[in-house]
Amino acid sequence: MAGYLGGALPDAPLGATPESIWQAPDGPATLTCWLAGTALLVGAWWSLRAGAPSTRWAYATAGLWTLPLLVAPPLGSRDVYSYACQGWTYAHGVDPYAVPVAAAGCPWLDTVAPIWRDTPAPYGPVFVLLAALAVSLGGGLTGAVVLLRVIAVAGLLLAAFCLPGLARAAGVPTRRAAWLALAGPLVGVHLVAGAHNDAVMLGLLLCGLLIVVRRPGRPSALLLAGVLLGLAVTVKASAVVVVPFAALAAVHGRHTVRALLRDGGWLAGGLLAALLVTSALSGLGFGWVGGLTHSGDSEQWTSPPTAVGLVVDYAGALVGRDPQAVPVVRGVALLLLAGVLVVLWWRAWQTLRGLNDDRPRVARVEVAQPLVARVEVAQPLVALHGAALALVATVVLSPVFHPWYATWPLALLALTATRTTWFVLPAAAAAFLTLPDGTNLARFTKAPGAVAMTALLLFLLALAFVLRRRATAGPTRRS
Repeated sequence: MAGYLGGALPDAPLGATPESIWQAPDGPATLTCWLAGTALLVGAWWSLRAGAPSTRWAYATAGLWTLPLLVAPPLGSRDVYSYACQGWTYAHGVDPYAVPVAAAGCPWLDTVAPIWRDTPAPYGPVFVLLAALAVSLGGGLTGAVVLLRVIAVAGLLLAAFCLPGLARAAGVPTRRAAWLALAGPLVGVHLVAGAHNDAVMLGLLLCGLLIVVRRPGRPSALLLAGVLLGLAVTVKASAVVVVPFAALAAVHGRHTVRALLRDGGWLAGGLLAALLVTSALSGLGFGWVGGLTHSGDSEQWTSPPTAVGLVVDYAGALVGRDPQAVPVVRGVALLLLAGVLVVLWWRAWQTLRGLNDDRPRVARVEVAQPLVARVEVAQPLVALHGAALALVATVVLSPVFHPWYATWPLALLALTATRTTWFVLPAAAAAFLTLPDGTNLARFTKAPGAVAMTALLLFLLALAFVLRRRATAGPTRRS
């Protein structure tokens, strides 16, 4: 209902504010339906975060919740119109990584959010090709949007197909993994109704990971998995942080450097082949890599590094300093992200190497079954959980955060995390950050939001410090 009353329709006014939406003829009904519907979805999802009654029930319920959104107007974002214009640009022989959609002359420019009109495409060549295909077959803006939604739903269906196999490999209940990954409000509103390309990335990512955990050490399977992971990267480059952890899961037998280079090499070969072939087929080369730098053009407090930079700038303004902290803090955060990713990978590697001592004991009949189960489950679980934490770090430390970004780590945390509240709660809160027409509430709460986010970061850092001190002091007192 909220979608038809005030969704992100092509002719919806741009630059709306919460106040102007409320004052529109259908404004009160639009906002009431949107907030009530979001609250109901969040409440239902939250209440079963420990797991749905059954896997079939989880899939059926998530599917039923998705059905109305399949025929709704775009919701929560206007990005699908940017996709259409980028596809139109490429379909008409213009390089979308060199020429923004405004300069290319896209006939649907009025539907694109102003911030993306003069920005090159920040996506990889596979998605640009898919967007161009949607435009070519769609015959117009409406047809292109419909086909872009079909592509997003196809990605989501691929992810849904892969979830049970990944859950079994990681030793977690499928009913919980399916519910957390598929039934959340961010999935329905942003991946389905919003037709975000994150759904395609997730589908390819989970499919590649499933092949890795089912067929470790097999060259042909690992090559195929590498190709799928490479295709995910050429949709959204953020997927690349998962690849080093996929290499850990690819190792068959003992985890040694030689085995990692052998089995991980096949995976890397498939990945590089996908990058080279898709970049060549698009005719755009690696120009898409340069386009990635424009994904951080907006400044919103929902990105922790940006929030800290804004607070520093606000404090500096009190003493007459120019606002220059945001790019500096963002740069520091990216360096920190690189370090965090290395630490996460090293910890996962060391954990898996610790399993090497268990493998010789598996041959003993009296302990074979429990140890086989431990080793077979631990390898994919450790690798997948490391990948999940890598995506968490990427989302938290990136220059920009949009609500649908939370679906990246959510899918893998649903497969690996023992405690759910710490990641379900932020995902639930993120569902309230946008209005149906795509208005981002973070734009209108810039100063208080930045202060609140910075305060939250300081609190969490202090809490982590206290808990770590208690954990290290406990063994000392007992000794």
